[in-house]
Amino acid sequence: MTRTSSAPAVTRSSSAPLRSPVAALLAILLAASGVLLGAGGAQAAGYRYWSFWEGDGKSWAYATQGPSLVRPDDGTVQGFRFAVSEDSADADRPRHAPDFGAICADTPAKGGAKRVALVIDPGTAEDAPAGEKPPALRTACAQVAPDASSAEALASVAKPLRYDSSAMICAISGYPKSGCGEQVSGDGSKKDGSGKPTDTASASSAPAADDGGSGGGPSAGLLLGIGAVLLLGVAAVFQARRRR
Repeated sequence: MTRTSSAPAVTRSSSAPLRSPVAALLAILLAASGVLLGAGGAQAAGYRYWSFWEGDGKSWAYATQGPSLVRPDDGTVQGFRFAVSEDSADADRPRHAPDFGAICADTPAKGGAKRVALVIDPGTAEDAPAGEKPPALRTACAQVAPDASSAEALASVAKPLRYDSSAMICAISGYPKSGCGEQVSGDGSKKDGSGKPTDTASASSAPAADDGGSGGGPSAGLLLGIGAVLLLGVAAVFQARRRR
């Protein structure tokens, strides 16, 4: 009778301490996952810069190369927009139609030269650096040599220009006075546009800031890390049960 009654008592005393560490481990893993996800969401931030656009007569498309590399044809329309945005899907388009006929109406064609219509949009006061006021949006028809780049076309009508060491445009017509692609706090969401660069090495006009993400959500690396943590937790639970 003594042996029979003591067996259940031994089982209860050995299982109780096992359940407590397993529950604690799961609680820690869930808390760690929440912290990691929260950190991913907190990474969202915007960048203040001049973005570069190409027009097709009706709409704007974000340029795949920087203005110093592009050599536009006669009749091309290009745009520059200063704003704060988070990534290429979030950047603001120029707020003027890419209409070559209207922009270059007063600039007749000339032999040995090409015409490039430019929309230069300094953006809104909301996106301006502290203490600065954006100048008015303007258009210009640059008449330049046939082999001129977009940067040269811009320089012919909007000096002074300012660049950084990676050939990113920092200022057009002296605006802004300082800064170049700096990060600013906030979620980067905009009210009136969408499109940003990811390639300063190719003379793009925006900072190479979002190497693996878009929209400020958790990156693939972060999600993989969370998955690894959870798998370790599951393995620990199974190991604890086997020891029982």
